[in-house]
Amino acid sequence: MVSEPTTLYKLMILHMLKKVNFPLTNSQLTDFFNSRDYANYFTLQQVISELLDANLIHAETIRNSTRYELTKEGEDVLYFFGKQISPTIVEDMDKFLTENKFQLRSEVGVTADYYKGAAGSYIVDCRIREGKENLIELKISVPSEEQAISVCDKWEKENQDIYTLVMQKLL
Repeated sequence: MVSEPTTLYKLMILHMLKKVNFPLTNSQLTDFFNSRDYANYFTLQQVISELLDANLIHAETIRNSTRYELTKEGEDVLYFFGKQISPTIVEDMDKFLTENKFQLRSEVGVTADYYKGAAGSYIVDCRIREGKENLIELKISVPSEEQAISVCDKWEKENQDIYTLVMQKLL
């Protein structure tokens, strides 16, 4: 088994990211590690930073949420060293992911972000993803940052209704 705790935490994160076909957020990883007293917040952030520096995971930040995905290099490391995670810990992670899969996926599957466009406008990019595929991607130009923020917030709340309406109109 792994003797260095930070090495174990790295392998645990790689394992969790391998087991799901969608990214996990910093908050989701932190909740798992903190709720089971594996690692405190600061230790976990250091471990995540080291995984990023080693290119074992990839980060994408959308508004206030950072999402992590496993890289090919991370998969290789997990393949060679993943057996060093104790079966009890693997069972705990797998149980957590199974019990919370729908909630975890829905939290990362809906995104909305904005950026400054031409002539002072803002482009809002709204998406619903299933795994790595976009089910829908909607880009809207709005005149102000306040409106862009409003569209992002409303997309988070109303995305299912909007998706259903679009599909009904198109099919």
